Amino acid sequence: MSIKIKIQENIPLDSLTTYKIGGPAKFFIEIKTKEDLIEAFHWAKENKEKIFILGGGSNILINDQGVDGLVIKVSNEEITVRGDRLDCGAGASLSQAVRLAIGNNLSGLEWAVGIPRATIGGAVRGNAGAFGSYTSGIVETVEVFNFKKKLSAPTGRFELFSNKDCNFNYRESFFKTNENYLIWQVVLKMRKCSKQEINNLVNEYLEFRNKKQPKLPSAGSIFKNLDFYELDKLNPKLADLARKENKIKNNMVGAGWIIDLAGLKGKTIGGAKVSLEQANFIINTGQATAEDIVKLINYIKQRVRDRFRVELQEELQCLGF
Repeated sequence: MSIKIKIQENIPLDSLTTYKIGGPAKFFIEIKTKEDLIEAFHWAKENKEKIFILGGGSNILINDQGVDGLVIKVSNEEITVRGDRLDCGAGASLSQAVRLAIGNNLSGLEWAVGIPRATIGGAVRGNAGAFGSYTSGIVETVEVFNFKKKLSAPTGRFELFSNKDCNFNYRESFFKTNENYLIWQVVLKMRKCSKQEINNLVNEYLEFRNKKQPKLPSAGSIFKNLDFYELDKLNPKLADLARKENKIKNNMVGAGWIIDLAGLKGKTIGGAKVSLEQANFIINTGQATAEDIVKLINYIKQRVRDRFRVELQEELQCLGF
C-alpha cells in the first residue's frame, strides 16, 4: 500500500495525550515498520511538510491550533523477553514493559509502575525516572533512524547507539538535543531478582503514586527538579531550608516543594490548575486549553524567580508551538 494512502488529514490529537488537550494534525500517520517510516520521511520531504514525532502522549502539550505538518505516531509496540533483556519497540508502552519484567522476575523498571501511556522511546529520549532510578541505568543499546543521513541504501539510515553514545543526563539524552534522530528499538538490560523483592518495590511505589499524584488529566511533572549544589549557589537560605526539612534526595530538590513554598498550590488560570496533591503537576480540570497551561507555567516560573531567584526549567515537551 502506498504511504500516501496511509497518511490521514486533519486528525484530532487531544485524545492521544494524557492532557486531553490540543488541536488536529494537518497530516497524521501511525508507523509500525521501518519501510513505512522511511517512506513517510520521503513523502514529507517531497511535500515540504515539517515532521513531528508523537509517542504515548504522556509528557506533551499540543497547541490548541493543532500541528502544521506530518505527525508521526511511532507504534512499533512489540516487546521480546530474551533472558535478562527486554527487546522493545520504541512505541511499546512502558507499563507493558513493567508487566513483562515483573512476570519474568526481572528488576530495573519498578520505578515506572503506574506511569500512564509513556512509551519506551519517550522514556529513553527524556531519560525518564523516579525514586532515584532512571531509564539510563538499564539501557544497553538503542537503534535509531537518522533521517538527515544521505545514503543510497534506505536501511543505512538506521544506526546503533551504545548506552555511552546516548549521553544520558538528568532528564536529558543525545536524542533530546539532536532532533534528527528518531528512536526505533531499545534493548534494556535487567537483572534477575526474587519476585518478593520486586513486588515489595512495586507496591511501595504504587502506594506513593496513589496518595501523592492527582487523578485528573495531567502530563506528569512539569518542571525538572533542581540540583542541590546549584540551588545552594543561587539561594543558600532556600538550600539550607531544604536540608533542614529533609527535602534533598539523590542530591536533588523537588520543584514541587519550591512551588508549594511559593504558595501556588491550587492556583488556577482558566481550566488549568496547580495540583493540590503535587505542586509540580498542572491538571486539566475539564476545559483547559493549551494556552491556559502555558500561561500557568509562565506564572509559576515568574513567581518562583521573583521570590527565590531560582529559574525553573520545563520537563514538559510542547508540540506545534
